[in-house]
Amino acid sequence: MNAPLHKPFPEQTVLVTGASRGIGAAIAVRFASIGMNVVIHYRESHEAANEVARQCMKSGAKVLTVSADIRVKEQIGKMREKLELHGMMPDIVVNNAGIDHYGLLSDITEAEWDDVMAVNLKGTFLCTQAFLPYMLARKYGRIINVSSVWGISGASCEVVYSTAKGGINAFTKALAKELAPSGITVNAVAPGVVDTDMMQNFDPGEKSSLQSEIPAGRFALPDEIASLVYFLALPESSYITGQIISPNGGWLT
Repeated sequence: MNAPLHKPFPEQTVLVTGASRGIGAAIAVRFASIGMNVVIHYRESHEAANEVARQCMKSGAKVLTVSADIRVKEQIGKMREKLELHGMMPDIVVNNAGIDHYGLLSDITEAEWDDVMAVNLKGTFLCTQAFLPYMLARKYGRIINVSSVWGISGASCEVVYSTAKGGINAFTKALAKELAPSGITVNAVAPGVVDTDMMQNFDPGEKSSLQSEIPAGRFALPDEIASLVYFLALPESSYITGQIISPNGGWLT
């Protein structure tokens, strides 16, 4: 039996981490399009976050922007206090914030390894842990983690990033089993190549070569990833949990 809704879906609140640009911004705008309450998290990109907030408010959504370093538990705690103060505790948590690293394993420093792990994996853990009690008390919630196709297949010269995203996939599967009896679903979206700022490091030739490997013949748009995240958050998606879903244009099957 589906977990009962404690409030109508459009009246729920979604927290999107790393929502000042790219996939995170698209996710925030998608939820705002139905007038849902949206919390836009960012670390330093204040103006970019405000611009996303303005886009969301055009749909009539109630929006709150909040800054926090998700590597630091105390800052997550302060973020939680702010959300509680504004009546914006999330029914849906989208753990999107992440950083990439490209380079040979032999060249990666310990500090670089720790930072990628802290933002991608530890940040997902800390944000989930902080807001889980609210969901448990209501026996309803959605946790959606943004992973990567590299977390499934691995990628040369992206060992640390692949490892972090693989950890998110394992975290998703294990937590889904833990929370299923409480009416809370946990899933991960593991995109292939998405046309975001992360692609700026690739020259036109590299982009063309990469596109030729993808059966769909193109990169994903952030809006396409946002649509999948939105679908997983719907009340009628309550039987989907513990899944790693990879929208990648047929690149990895």
